[in-house]
Amino acid sequence: MTERDRDQNPAPPNNSQPEVDGNDEDKHAHIELPSPESTKHQSPSTAPLVNSNGWDGKLRMPPRNAVLTNPEILSDPDYSDPDAPPVDQIEADEDLLDDYPLDSEDVDLVHCRITSIPALKLERFAQLKRLCLRQNAITSILLPENLGETLEELDLYDNLISHLKGLEDMKCLKSLDLSFNKIKHIKHVNHLHTLTELYFVQNRISKIENLEGLSNLTMIELAANRLREIENLDTLTQLQQLWLGKNKITEIRNLSPLQNLKLLDLKSNRLTSIGGLSDLSNLEELYVSHNAITSIPADALSNNKKLRILDISNNQISHLENISHLTELEELWASSNQLSDFREVENELRDKENLETVYFEMNPLQLQGPAVYRNKVRLALPQVKQIDATC
Repeated sequence: MTERDRDQNPAPPNNSQPEVDGNDEDKHAHIELPSPESTKHQSPSTAPLVNSNGWDGKLRMPPRNAVLTNPEILSDPDYSDPDAPPVDQIEADEDLLDDYPLDSEDVDLVHCRITSIPALKLERFAQLKRLCLRQNAITSILLPENLGETLEELDLYDNLISHLKGLEDMKCLKSLDLSFNKIKHIKHVNHLHTLTELYFVQNRISKIENLEGLSNLTMIELAANRLREIENLDTLTQLQQLWLGKNKITEIRNLSPLQNLKLLDLKSNRLTSIGGLSDLSNLEELYVSHNAITSIPADALSNNKKLRILDISNNQISHLENISHLTELEELWASSNQLSDFREVENELRDKENLETVYFEMNPLQLQGPAVYRNKVRLALPQVKQIDATC
């Protein structure tokens, strides 16, 4: 064999492992370097460096098969790969419910490492009204058919649910909480005609859709999703609370059908103005903090005379104006803006007999004279009981 052949076909390494010294004084394995005599007649291409036990100093682990644990790989044909391997699951221990009487109306199993609802054998609870399975590892909603006759509240907050299936028989459901899951699309819920509360906080939803038929819904929470537009709420005529904070919404619109709306939360979005509220005459609470709003236009809140709480904090508003007609106002949160004129504060708020709380900290009117700021607010608004975080 030529030198070139030896370079291209080196001898295979010796994979034997060193022995561990059993001496009680030193329980660590010794790695011995080869002596000069053992290697002086060997070239690197013909023999690797090894110790007296034949070990070349490399640790070799046996191969392991990868285990797929991604809960996104489910059986939904709309979104899943049909060729993907199934997810390994550890089924819940049925003994978790041994202490519950069979006539229980409430089952509460929070943070119990449950991955399978069927393993709980819930069909034995013929009178079950409230089921709470928060903070588990559930990937799919598989409920016994007989629960559809009794179940009113289903709480699956903080699980691993990706797709909405398994609610077809829940015809008595009033409250459904699917917050902190991995849901991308609202679907398979518009048949829940008795539903009054629906929670989808902190999911991956990018579009409000498929809510037709939920005519009894009074509250929906869609905060901390990926929404860019307010849409498809026309049929929710009984809605009283709409929570849309921490999304990517740029404009307040499409709310006219919601004549019964009392609370609107749009904090931490991308709003640059206040508008689209003229038809919401019953609105009592408006939260638009942490946006990029620069002013309150004259007609922005002209028809919202029942407002009790207005939160405009953490924006870029430089003038307090166009809110003097809000005679029912109880709380005004306006901290971290660009307000600088105490005369505007007095002119807009002095006649508000119900006003008890105001926040103006981190505005120029507070930062430029912090020592006298609170006294000035008290003089301008003697009816106020709380200024900022202190009374």
